[in-house]
Amino acid sequence: MKKTIQFLTVLAIGLLLTSCNSQNKNETTSVDTSISKIEVIDFHSTHRCMTCNAIEANTKYTLNTYFAKELKTDKITFQVINVDEKEKEKIAEKFEASGTSLILNVIKNGKETQINLTDFAFMNGNDQDVFSKELKAKIDTELKTL
Repeated sequence: MKKTIQFLTVLAIGLLLTSCNSQNKNETTSVDTSISKIEVIDFHSTHRCMTCNAIEANTKYTLNTYFAKELKTDKITFQVINVDEKEKEKIAEKFEASGTSLILNVIKNGKETQINLTDFAFMNGNDQDVFSKELKAKIDTELKTL
């Protein structure tokens, strides 16, 4: 009985870690050279933990509170993508997202630079004030480069 409980505990922890997988990679690629904007992309799996849900909520809050004008003009876009959906496979692959990930895809004159904010998001996801203040600063910095 004790071995069964230990096995189930290890299995549960393993599932949690794989559903909340973070990747740390910044990558640059090219798209249409007339495009300059920031794509904020929140990847998640079907089964989400409390922190994963908080990351989405706090990202939405930050964008709607501080970047409403940029959202309206598509200078900033926000996407929530379930990596478990077959039709989202290619975009998840492009950003190497296999679970929860928060990515800024900065497109400047068609050149894409991916900034992975997943570690930041998990560390601050449950503190809306800290999360929002730091995400705002990161986006403001990138907006100045466009």
